[in-house]
Amino acid sequence: MPKGRILIVDDEPVIADTLRELLEGWGYETAVASDGLLGLAAVEEFRPSVVVSDVYMPNLDGFGLLREMRGLHPETAVILLTGQGTVEMALRAIQEEGAFHYLEKPIDFAKLRLVVERAVEYAEARRENLALRLQLRDRGAFGELVGASEPMRQVYALIEQVAPSSASVLLTGESGTGKELCARTIHGLSPRKNNAFVAINCSAIPETLMESELFGHERGAFTGAAARRLGCFELANAGTLLLDEISEMPVSLQAKLLRVLEDRKIRRLGGSAELSVDVRVLAATNRDPEEAVRRGTFREDLLYRLNVITVELPPLRRRREDIPLLAQHLVAQLAERHVRPAKLLSPSAVEALQSHRWPGNVRELRNVIERAVIICSGEVIERHHLAPYPLEQRAQSRGEDTLTLPVGTPIEEVERRMILRTLQKTDNNKTRAAELLQISLKTLHNKLRLYREQGLISEQDTAPRPARQHEPIDEDADALSAARRGQ
Repeated sequence: MPKGRILIVDDEPVIADTLRELLEGWGYETAVASDGLLGLAAVEEFRPSVVVSDVYMPNLDGFGLLREMRGLHPETAVILLTGQGTVEMALRAIQEEGAFHYLEKPIDFAKLRLVVERAVEYAEARRENLALRLQLRDRGAFGELVGASEPMRQVYALIEQVAPSSASVLLTGESGTGKELCARTIHGLSPRKNNAFVAINCSAIPETLMESELFGHERGAFTGAAARRLGCFELANAGTLLLDEISEMPVSLQAKLLRVLEDRKIRRLGGSAELSVDVRVLAATNRDPEEAVRRGTFREDLLYRLNVITVELPPLRRRREDIPLLAQHLVAQLAERHVRPAKLLSPSAVEALQSHRWPGNVRELRNVIERAVIICSGEVIERHHLAPYPLEQRAQSRGEDTLTLPVGTPIEEVERRMILRTLQKTDNNKTRAAELLQISLKTLHNKLRLYREQGLISEQDTAPRPARQHEPIDEDADALSAARRGQ
């Protein structure tokens, strides 16, 4: 199967034939046109991924062809060739006219091969972006993300710009807003899409194991290291690595991560050799990274290195108009997974969903829809399938759960009481409590361990209780099993 289609546009037959023979030898399907006008006609019929064009030609020159291509086929990459090149012309071709690359004659064939490979990858990514834009217009979906609201359209526009590059991206937003789905969408639209996507949750891995998880270890590196083990950087080589909850990474390890990001080299724990890696790093956090820097829990230089581009995922309450579309998407997805007959949501069910504030965002919506899909015996999910009583009533009752403290209560005591009150509300479901408190599960466990050591609570006080019938519950194990998603 050909690697891609390349159109050669050059009025010198010898050069055109040489390029054709080379490109076909490299595995590409080719076509040839002798000037810009014939090249435009060939584009319509041949549909190439890349056009390799001379600059000086009769009828329509290379710059004229490039401008026409930008208007008619912006997804096609154009490489310009000339025997009369200058630095000014190269800058004009790339910066002003939008050429993918510019090469001088006589052509360096090794460089041409590398540029063509990159151009084909770029064109395929742009073509997929175009298909996704059409999908978004027709169905309100973009990769693995769903929604047609203005906040989500802004997210899609930013993803479309950053996906084809290898730049680091920082994904921010409340817990449950879809940061990992966003990361997978960026990976799926990038030239790395056919290689590995690896995700690791920095808050769910014990500090003593984090370095080994990231960089791997050699046999005998520590007690229990019976064999060599590859870390996430090696597993994601040539692909994408998502560092979820990056602000929870130990500060001591952040310095090593920064060095790897700058040098693109790792050293396994217990090893002496440095290994080169080619990994695009995406990072995600539900915390304010600037605040973490001020507290001293996040290195400022690492934040700057990761924060080349920031994509902020909006909470569900800021895009309520997406709820019907998102809920219907989840119904179809979960009904197929659980082999259930549910297909549609009734108007009253949609009304109940839109009236809820969704503090847990899309993750909470998914839990509610999954429960409804499982218990619904017909094709239509009704209001009573969502919960034993209307969701807006749940929101009101949640609002009545207040904690009153006298002025002057020490901050540590306020924090302790709020944590214990939230655990009481969630029947000691620590995953859910951490989401409501907007802290990581690791932080919550650390706080509870401290309270037990101080004799303020007992182990039994925070033991999990049976789930209440009206509220779906996530087990703590779900968070731990998510530590190495994507592997």
